[in-house]
Amino acid sequence: MAATPTAKMQLRVLFMAAPVLALTLLSVSAAASSIVGSAADDAATAAAATITTTTSTTIRGRRSLAASSSSQSVSSFSLDRYGARGDGKHDDTQALAKAWSAACASSQPAAVLVPGGKRYLLKLVTLAGPCKSPSVTFTVKGTLVASPNRADWSDADRRHWIVFRGVDGLTVNGGGAIDGSGETWWENSCKTNKALPCKEAPTALSFHYCTGLRVQDLSIVNSQQIHMSVEDCTDVQLTGLSITAPGTSPNTDGIHITRSQDLQVTNCKIKTGDDCLSIESGTHSLHVSQVVCGPGHGISIGSLGDDNSRAEVSGITVDTVQLTGTTNGARIKTYQGGSGYARDITFQNMVMSGVQNPIIIDQDYCDKATPCEAQASAVQVSNVVFKNIRGTTTTKDAIRLDCSKTVPCTGITLQNIDLKMQGGNDAAGSTCQNAKWTKSGTSHPSPCRRKSATA
Repeated sequence: MAATPTAKMQLRVLFMAAPVLALTLLSVSAAASSIVGSAADDAATAAAATITTTTSTTIRGRRSLAASSSSQSVSSFSLDRYGARGDGKHDDTQALAKAWSAACASSQPAAVLVPGGKRYLLKLVTLAGPCKSPSVTFTVKGTLVASPNRADWSDADRRHWIVFRGVDGLTVNGGGAIDGSGETWWENSCKTNKALPCKEAPTALSFHYCTGLRVQDLSIVNSQQIHMSVEDCTDVQLTGLSITAPGTSPNTDGIHITRSQDLQVTNCKIKTGDDCLSIESGTHSLHVSQVVCGPGHGISIGSLGDDNSRAEVSGITVDTVQLTGTTNGARIKTYQGGSGYARDITFQNMVMSGVQNPIIIDQDYCDKATPCEAQASAVQVSNVVFKNIRGTTTTKDAIRLDCSKTVPCTGITLQNIDLKMQGGNDAAGSTCQNAKWTKSGTSHPSPCRRKSATA
């Protein structure tokens, strides 16, 4: 049947409109793709953050987290949204500060994102709480890099670079990097050039007065001085960290802990120019496990008691550690003239390869520009266990207990020790002074065979 004139006109209009409709749909689709693309970084942040609502309970003062069945959205705050360039040349400090302020003020769980594939140049910045947000996640996918210009730090505060202060329930993660650009600081250190005056240098990453802190899956490299410092914090877990600087870089401790309690350090690789871990006064209830250390100065409790100060350290366990090419292994170091105590300490299940001083208590420690004078008072070292420690030493004395004459070390236990000279050409030895010790199981070398010792 032939079509009417009206039907022909309707078909013609529909035919002409089809391409326009197709172009319109294509435009809408492209716009949607653009929106999705611009939100990719925010989605990555939300994925990295803990999406589920958590319920906190307290068990022996430590936070226990259990995911609830309901999900709660996370507000995401990318540095790029606040004007960051991410080219490693322009200063992005203010962009980070603005992103942090917005996240901290959020009424929902919040996540700050450092996007991947970029380098964000930063000067000194303090990211402070308390926050309105019930939890803040700081996710580093890219790299935060310190300004290489030492003039960007004033004498008023040369000790810090990135500081988190007074933030509870903070998580820092993301698999990215924090680069301290430390080379120019090392060159101008008095330990590198003794003709230069001794000045402080920044710690790359500092946490002050934080409770319920989690730091995981980060690389921290080439810090100006200490790589990470935990001060006045409670309930802390540091996991899966890689900390790296040349073995010749001065004062570049890996993790520094002081005035903090209830801490765990797990599954970390630390290669620096100073202590892999330095555990100082006010540290209580610390458990360290599965740590690889070296080069560096080993795992140290101290220094304690410097400038005639009082020190208190207790409840320290260092377990399952591998040290390679370090100047010390398991060490306790205190200055003469101090007071207080270092007690209830266990070093166990440690493997050492080419370590200069595998087991050492040094109560005559001095790291001053001028020699330290002899003093009668000292930090009391007691109830220390060295257990299941094996490997090789590069110095004759694999065990050295050098304790105070007026405040001797007491309750020192040496259990299942097997340390040999590297190369096997000579037998390892031991020296002790003013140490009251006991042996359990086997011990090679035999403990305290020279100098005055009390068994």
